[in-house]
Amino acid sequence: MAAAIHGPLLAGVDEAGRGPLAGPVAAAAVILDPRRPIAGLRDSKQLTAQQRSRLALLIRERAGAFALGVATVEEIDCLNILQATLLAMRRALQALAVRPSRIIIDGNKAPHLDDLFEDCRVETLVRADVLVPAVGAASILAKTWRDAHMAELDALYPGFELARHQGYPTAAHLAALARLGPSPVHRRSFAPVRSLLSHDPELRTPPAAH
Repeated sequence: MAAAIHGPLLAGVDEAGRGPLAGPVAAAAVILDPRRPIAGLRDSKQLTAQQRSRLALLIRERAGAFALGVATVEEIDCLNILQATLLAMRRALQALAVRPSRIIIDGNKAPHLDDLFEDCRVETLVRADVLVPAVGAASILAKTWRDAHMAELDALYPGFELARHQGYPTAAHLAALARLGPSPVHRRSFAPVRSLLSHDPELRTPPAAH
């Protein structure tokens, strides 16, 4: 999505889903339009689900440009979660319909972008989702997309309550894992899942999707 905007173009980037035991990791890149401000942008974790949903709609309506990038469970297990997260960020930036002149990424690691944005200033900033509105917007888009996706996976793989905890290692999720074994969308490289597999070799091959 893109709109005609002018002046220096700042793209904010953030991710959602590094910590869960299941599902993909998602990233969003957002270029805000200063002519169409959005009040209340901040780290998605500081907002209720209802607030995130409302703001996500406004971001999609008013942003100068936005895009999402995803790294799959298979990529997470193959690359590790950090590299998969950086890959999702790179994909989000690559999908932007408007080319930014400056990029701010939440955290202290940035994906390799020299081949995509040779003349673009790329910065990392801890707590950027609180300090930079465009990064806060990216946090909200990544979180709302991933939560909706986990609700879809919940319908495909019942019993784990993925829509309730989004794949995070809650007590209920760990109990379901022990009872049911991992689904195809569980991250086999993550310690609780890996430990379960090491004790039951029959679980190492992912079951077919329903």
